[in-house]
Amino acid sequence: MESKSLGRAVLYGVIAIFLLAIVSSFIFSLLLKFTSVQESSLQYVMTSISFLSIFIGGFITGGNGKEKGWMIGGTTGLAYSLIIFLFQYLGYDSLFSLEQVIYHICYILTAMMGGILGVNIVGGPSKA
Repeated sequence: MESKSLGRAVLYGVIAIFLLAIVSSFIFSLLLKFTSVQESSLQYVMTSISFLSIFIGGFITGGNGKEKGWMIGGTTGLAYSLIIFLFQYLGYDSLFSLEQVIYHICYILTAMMGGILGVNIVGGPSKA
């Protein structure tokens, strides 16, 4: 696999993750604004949606990459975590807490699983 196609696959995965995050954030903000639902009652749902978004991003990456799903899925999760870290550090001048580090390690592992399934279900090794 050439690095250009690897980079493109990772880019598609990261874009998918952020698009899903934007859509789910919009839906949750509407729920919080127009219903009596409290943010604390949605905590586990939002965490689950986050993991699902990461998994789907890894899956898309694996499908586009066509091989080495664990590697490109992990790269996608790592790129996502790096973007979030830079946003938090540069925007809010704070580092990851221990809880956030654990979450992001789990995000990377989830993206790896998505990448593996994406390769095996959608992509598969190229026969050319």
